[in-house]
Amino acid sequence: MRIVILGCSRLGAQLATRLDAKEHQVTVLDRDGAAFSRLGPEFKGQRVVGDGLDTDVLLEAGVSEADAFVACTAGDNRNLTACQFARELFGVEKVISKVSDPLRGQIYAGMGLLTVSPTVFGADLLHDALVNGTPVRG
Repeated sequence: MRIVILGCSRLGAQLATRLDAKEHQVTVLDRDGAAFSRLGPEFKGQRVVGDGLDTDVLLEAGVSEADAFVACTAGDNRNLTACQFARELFGVEKVISKVSDPLRGQIYAGMGLLTVSPTVFGADLLHDALVNGTPVRG
């Protein structure tokens, strides 16, 4: 599968490294080239420095040929806008946006975007650990 990941934060780098190890074609896009150091020397995918809201940069990253696009920067608006670009302008079918604000995530999910909220996910894990004694894997 060809996957473009916007954001080489700890989350983006972890996802990219896992997918790359499974032999997917992964391109990571970030405004800060220094962020790619999180990928480690074993990462075989492509690295693109640029703004994920710039359509020329998205094209350089290969979004028009991508099977999937994941936006996981620190900015909810940036993630959601980039996902809309990937889906509407470039026809990427599988588009996922990290959204820290659960309310915003619900609104965009209602518009048909697949959203993942680390805030909700983390609260669920902590709740289960507190109430049920379920171990938290990390």
